Formats: sequence, structure tokens, C-alpha cells
Amino acid sequence: MSARRGRQWGLLLAVVSGLILGAGCNGGDQPLQWRLLWESEFDGPAGRSPDPDHWRFDVGVDWGNEQLEYDTERLENVSLDGKGHLAITARRETYTGSAGTREYTSGRINTFDRFEQAGGKFEARIKLPRGRGLWPAFWMLGNDFARVGWPASGEIDIMEYRGQDSGVVIGSLHGPGYSGGGAITGRVDTGLDLSTDFHVYAVEWFDDRITWLVDDTPYQTFSRASIPNGGDWVFDHPFAILLNLAVGGRFVGPPDASTPFPQAMLVDWVRVYGWDQGSAVAP
Repeated sequence: MSARRGRQWGLLLAVVSGLILGAGCNGGDQPLQWRLLWESEFDGPAGRSPDPDHWRFDVGVDWGNEQLEYDTERLENVSLDGKGHLAITARRETYTGSAGTREYTSGRINTFDRFEQAGGKFEARIKLPRGRGLWPAFWMLGNDFARVGWPASGEIDIMEYRGQDSGVVIGSLHGPGYSGGGAITGRVDTGLDLSTDFHVYAVEWFDDRITWLVDDTPYQTFSRASIPNGGDWVFDHPFAILLNLAVGGRFVGPPDASTPFPQAMLVDWVRVYGWDQGSAVAP
């Protein structure tokens, strides 16, 4: 990163931090003291699946976004790397499963029925891949998703990233009246190449607002007042966590000849915090 880009990023975050000051306070000038409620570490030998008490697999194709990969539960796509990380690896290969044949494979995991939480701080330390058509994400869906469907369940995109825009982090809310291309969304250009090192991506979720952070510095807040007329604030019940690395789709477009494979999204850890009141949505 050039010195100029570094100064711009620091100035931007200083300004945004000042605008959001107080979002993490509990009715006064003192910041909330977060209490760790749940964590997933990825220590263990290379080639092991993530802890089944924490994670389950989504196996299949598309997921409504015209993605090009077949998401599998194979170790080739989702496994520990032996260095303390989970590797979700996209590969260019012909793969046939019960859902058909695709020319790419990757992985998608979630915590449904393992861990679901309403409110708090959700964060993960991740090193992102780089290349056109790669679409990694750290995100959440409401735990009523199977019953009410999407977007009624709500969706919180903690971190989305387009592999061709290696410095830009995107955070969004989806719900009734504001979903898909009409989501409430924002982004920040960090000026960094996020594929060269690990960074911490997080949200702090309160009763009436959600704040997004990169490396502990906030860059945007959306609140009940951000919901368009006719929409509903549906962020008042437990959500599950998802991690995935998509290939292609409407949001990023297809890979091209410049996109190297295999490519991995490396996850160092995932942590969830509450406050003194425990798991209820915060004040």
C-alpha cells in the first residue's frame, strides 16, 4: 500500500469512527465490555473436517445466485490446513453429484442447530483469495430460514468481497422489502490487498442498529431508520453463521483466464460475544 493510500484509509476510518462513536456504549460514555460466548478454532492436523459440533455442510449448487461451483463436503474443498486455519478451497475441476455437473467445486458451511445467537459481536479473522469471479463471504441467516424462507428470515452480510476488487469490503442487510439487488448495503475501500494477510471482519449487533468493522474499526452503521418504507426490521431473533467461497454468480461474474486455481479462503477463528445480559439483543 502506498503511503498516500494508507493516510486516506486512516483518515476515513478516523472520521467514520467519530461518526459512530457511542454505538458500542451501554447507555453512557463507557464502552460495552464484550464477553466471549462461542468460538471456533481450527487447530488440528491437515486434512481434517471442521468440528461437526460447530459446523454442518451445505452441499449442492447455485443457492439462487447463479453461482458456478458445486459445494461439497470433501476434504479437498473444506478442511483444516494443519497451521491453525480452516481452508475453504475453490477448484477448477469437473465434478458430478446428485445436483448435476459443474466445472468448479468449493465449500459452504453453517452453524444451524449448532449455534444461533441474537445480538452481540460476531467476528472472524480471515485471509481472502484474489481473482476475478471469486466471491468469499462471512454472513448470517435467521434461524427461522427453513420455515419462513428468504428474505423474511433476514440476512446479515458481515463481509462480502469480489476477488477482482482486492481492497474493498462490503456489508449488507437483506430483509422483506430490501433484498438482493435492493439490499441495504455499503462498502469501504481499505487501500489494502486483503489477499496478502489476515484481517478481522465483524459486526456489532444491537436492538436498533448494526455496525460493521474491519480490524476493530467501524466503517458503517445501519439502523431501523435505514429500512425503506414497507420493509420490516427482522433482526430481533437468533441467526446462524455461514462461511463460503463461491465461484461466479451475478455479484462477481465468472472467472476468466487470469483467475488462478485452486484458491482458498483461510479462516483463523470465528468468535461471538455478548454482554452482561447474555444472548439477548442489546440495549
